[in-house]
Amino acid sequence: MAGGGVEITRQFDAGGKSRLTEHDLPRFAGETLFDRIGTAVCQAGCLPRKELFEAWEVARRTRRLFRGGRVVDLAGGHGLLAAIMLILDDSSSSALVVDTAIPESASKLAAALESAWPRLAGRISYVAQSLETVQLTADDVVVSSHACGSLTDVVIDRAIGAGARVAVLPCCHNLDQSNAEDLTGWIDGALAIDVRRAERLRASGYRVWTQTIPEAITPKNRLLLGSALPR
Repeated sequence: MAGGGVEITRQFDAGGKSRLTEHDLPRFAGETLFDRIGTAVCQAGCLPRKELFEAWEVARRTRRLFRGGRVVDLAGGHGLLAAIMLILDDSSSSALVVDTAIPESASKLAAALESAWPRLAGRISYVAQSLETVQLTADDVVVSSHACGSLTDVVIDRAIGAGARVAVLPCCHNLDQSNAEDLTGWIDGALAIDVRRAERLRASGYRVWTQTIPEAITPKNRLLLGSALPR
């Protein structure tokens, strides 16, 4: 798996929400895999820079643990995370991007990525569908970057139901809709919710990994990964 980390500097805010465009191409003038992906995203001109950095950091950490299998990107938006997962590990034959609405500009991003990696052509499918109804299998790698609030719990529950591997980067924690109140006397409410999520995976027969991506990209930087243990 090629790649590696990317240097984050104050001169270029990795957590910025402004769109990457061709004006940003000089920032990705190197020869690394990340630079090549950044170039394609700039050429597409439809994603905020934080989504590039988030997707890269989540994908490379996930691929260190989970190889092969169909990639299923739930609440996937433009599908950048799914695409990077395939770029990092070509042994995954396909990826499915699921969201209640697929952005019209997703096709622009797909075209830019396929121009740089022709082997991606025809391997990523996009469906506008409820996360609760998509069919999953035990061979899948289910990923989701910043599925808001309880959507992260839906992703985890769907993965558990199928016995699939899962990686989530939660955000928009809602303590009123969680069962973590009994932990908030000791720890922050958002952390309490994520601890409960890790506990739920473990109680469901999963091995759990807890990691973080750089806080300079997002303060909601806890990455939770799980893989079903052999029965």
